Amino acid sequence: MDLAAVTRFEASRTRLASIAYRLLGSAADAEDTVQDAFLRWHAADRAYVDVPEAWLTKIVTNLALDRLRSAKARHERAVGTWMPEPLLEGDPLLGPADTAEQRESVTLAVLTLMERLSPVERAAYVLHEAFAYSHAEIADILGISVSSSQQHTHRAKRRIAAARITTPADRAAARRVVEAFVDAASSGRTERLVALLTDDATGLSDGVGGLADPFIRFPTPRRLASAVRAGLKPSPAKYQLAGGAPAIHAAVVNGSPAMLFTLEGRVLGIAVLDIRGEKIAEVRGIAGPGRIARLGAEWQRRDHEAPIVAAW
Repeated sequence: MDLAAVTRFEASRTRLASIAYRLLGSAADAEDTVQDAFLRWHAADRAYVDVPEAWLTKIVTNLALDRLRSAKARHERAVGTWMPEPLLEGDPLLGPADTAEQRESVTLAVLTLMERLSPVERAAYVLHEAFAYSHAEIADILGISVSSSQQHTHRAKRRIAAARITTPADRAAARRVVEAFVDAASSGRTERLVALLTDDATGLSDGVGGLADPFIRFPTPRRLASAVRAGLKPSPAKYQLAGGAPAIHAAVVNGSPAMLFTLEGRVLGIAVLDIRGEKIAEVRGIAGPGRIARLGAEWQRRDHEAPIVAAW
């Protein structure tokens, strides 16, 4: 492949990976999908490709949809052991982030909700809302009519709007939320934690080391608050399991406030706090090494503010 063709592909790589991440909810799968697209680009007769960016978008979108439709993906998503891969604020896969719709489309809440959409609805929503593709362009990418693109997008927007729970946060807001959450959890009073939660707040965790199969669910605010209190209560057994006393940092993960538990620069686990209005609507505990590997690597490359708790 000539240098110009490689350069043209690389200029689109981040945008293509961002599309694939929103469709698949996995950075690793998104990057694999983009690499598959590169191989297609390498094999294509590029003299007949009039608009390379549009051609590449079509290839990546349909490769991602093929992954969503695969039997393996359907099984993983059906058995209760799948959740979107969390990404640290500033990760290029979270872009573009200029509009509220773009920022919302990468929250863990919306990525999870999109599991309820058909693959075509999911693609139409992502391409239209996050990347401003016209319905004529989406129709060409997905091989459907313009009216079908409009219908799929409308249905997806309606379903996501009906269940919308996340209020995106900046770094300062995230720190305030995490400080209040840690303070309430450390108070020894379940009521203080419950007061920070919405009336229908729930929780989800992949367990110690990410080994829960299926995931552990906390269906009510009081059950969630009790689990958080127990989980944040220090003990010699927990220190032994963690290898020491972790620090607790505040961060922004997929647009939401998050607690990062770190030890000697390594991220051991995270808790993402989805916000609705002024309260916490859902807590997602994620500790699986494969699920937080990219986030942890990015964390190690950055400078950080002082931790909320230096040694838990």
